[in-house]
Amino acid sequence: MYCRNIKLKMSELRFILSDYFNILEENLNAQYLQCKYVPVSFDSSDSIDSLWKKHDSALKKMNVYDVEPEQSLIDLKIEIANRIFHCCSFCERKCLVDREKTSGKCNVMEARIASEFLHLGEETVLIPSHTIFFSGCTFQCVFCQNWGISQKISGFYVEPEKLANIIIERRGEGARNVNWVGGDPTPNLPYILKILKELNVNVPQIWNSNMYCSKETMNLLNGIIDVYLTDFKFGNDDCAKELSKVDNYIQIIKRNHKIAYTQGEIIVRHLILPNHVRCCSKHILEWISNEIPEVAVNLMDQYRPEYRAYEYADLRRSILKEEYTQVNDFAEKLKIHVV
Repeated sequence: MYCRNIKLKMSELRFILSDYFNILEENLNAQYLQCKYVPVSFDSSDSIDSLWKKHDSALKKMNVYDVEPEQSLIDLKIEIANRIFHCCSFCERKCLVDREKTSGKCNVMEARIASEFLHLGEETVLIPSHTIFFSGCTFQCVFCQNWGISQKISGFYVEPEKLANIIIERRGEGARNVNWVGGDPTPNLPYILKILKELNVNVPQIWNSNMYCSKETMNLLNGIIDVYLTDFKFGNDDCAKELSKVDNYIQIIKRNHKIAYTQGEIIVRHLILPNHVRCCSKHILEWISNEIPEVAVNLMDQYRPEYRAYEYADLRRSILKEEYTQVNDFAEKLKIHVV
């Protein structure tokens, strides 16, 4: 690995992730806890349009109430998510299948936990991080380093109340946050919301995702997620189509990063790929500098050929030191906040 000393000072990091630190220090409640105090009124006969109107209205009343109501904003989010589950559009593939009967491109029906543990290999500010890995993914990356769970369905279903209790136990063991990851967490949003309904500890919620979410998903995450730990892979649609098998990547990922920028705090991960410095890395960094400058960025140098990468000539080797240096120098020139 080619680590360089252009890392953020703690004072800068605390500024970029100020709410995260305030939650850790018990000066602020995690957003999902605040949702539990926002009263709403709905029933199963309400149309989806009516539910969304009530949802968007309720979001404007965060931080107003201090008594837990009979029906709360988190209950409303669960109701909406359950409706979407039966005509799935959580990601931008929008398969529109009833996932009680079949899966879409992600291969996910019922949520399955591949593993959960205290992760010490995440960004320093996050560890120990209680990572909860789901199987299945909205992408089909040919170089996936976690393909054993992203491209295959494994693991097992855990009752929401039981997983909530595990989160409490991990918190007692030193977990600084709950880190929803995969595969990708996006297809599992209804399940995640049900867990948060059962949970009542002040712990930051991390959305560790490729960010190929639909607008509906981003709206449901609003008021729930404290830190978006995003995976910004490509700088153009051609590379995304060839290497991850997704369409319209740039428009969707840029849109969702802009939305996340207004909803919470962001750490952007970018895995530097061999032979993709100019077409991907530099374009991504330029966009971040211009559009969402106050985010932390992790430039990752650990790419190695995995899964089907050897089938692609440009991916058959690890990155060169010169490639890593180019990307870091460019980030420094743009005054990117590198962690």
